[in-house]
Amino acid sequence: MNLGACLLMVLIGLGGGLAVGSGFVAFITVLDIIPRLTQLTNAHRYIRGFEWALVSGVLVFTLIDFFHWGMQLPVLVAAIYGLIAGIFVGTLAAGLTEVLNVFPILAKRLSMDGNLLVLLMAVVFGKVTGSLLQWLLHL
Repeated sequence: MNLGACLLMVLIGLGGGLAVGSGFVAFITVLDIIPRLTQLTNAHRYIRGFEWALVSGVLVFTLIDFFHWGMQLPVLVAAIYGLIAGIFVGTLAAGLTEVLNVFPILAKRLSMDGNLLVLLMAVVFGKVTGSLLQWLLHL
């Protein structure tokens, strides 16, 4: 592989990472996910802990994915980890249900007021396509 191709791959990778990271931060920030999550769990005094847990989790699991780290865990430890991860995803989903009106707002800002279904289907097809590419082609 020549130097130009390597630099192009680095540029594409950095650009993709920047786009995904910026989107994630915008999503979490604009929708006030952490404050809403602390409201739902009645844990206002732990808001900094929620923020650090989110940032730390993103960094750690990005490194795990990037470097293909793996470990063999005993079944009990894996079950506890799965339970804790499931609780996190569940509470995050509960926080998102309160801000589900984001799609009508996004449609209005994109001047797609009458085409909300098109916007939702674009999101759905994008997620399905991305998931299939990741699962089937291991990209």
